[in-house]
Amino acid sequence: MTIIEIKPPNLQILELELFGTSPLICHAWSEKAKKQMLDKQMKKAVVGKEAKNPKQDYLDSLYPLPSPSKVRKTKFGFPAVAFKAAAVRAASNLDITMVQARQMFHVLPDQGDLVEIVGTPTMREDMVRLNGKTADIRYRGEFKTWKTTLKIRYNADVISDEQVVNLFNLAGFSVGIGEWRPERNGSFGCFSLIEE
Repeated sequence: MTIIEIKPPNLQILELELFGTSPLICHAWSEKAKKQMLDKQMKKAVVGKEAKNPKQDYLDSLYPLPSPSKVRKTKFGFPAVAFKAAAVRAASNLDITMVQARQMFHVLPDQGDLVEIVGTPTMREDMVRLNGKTADIRYRGEFKTWKTTLKIRYNADVISDEQVVNLFNLAGFSVGIGEWRPERNGSFGCFSLIEE
């Protein structure tokens, strides 16, 4: 009988401070948008379009962090999985399969599934084309300057802390997060581990 030895994983945690090198555009799914999708899938009757509310559209695009106190200023976050997805995508440029990259590390959220974004959002107005045809105006939150601290849990037997750092630097340069990021033909949502 062959005995297979399985060693415990060498799990480590690394904190990375990321600095935005281009503005971050948010686009969270609003409750209204989710309801419209569900209604469509359930074949419910379509109600006429509501009047556009730019301020509400802007607020709905952000990811507010839960606040235990009503007195405290609202803080905002961004999905932790977006940072992981950016690093996994960047790893694919290094001949590491995306499946392998997903198994090497995890980005730990601060609250819920979000990491805190330090910065002040402002409302931006963009002209967009729906399905490449109909023109529309979108109101979304933008952090012109921003930073965040990520907690990365990684398997040190598979990837070193230096490789994690380099991978996230590459992700910030070539992939980015949020709307109109480099991966989607834009230049927004870029970040670096070096403060500019």
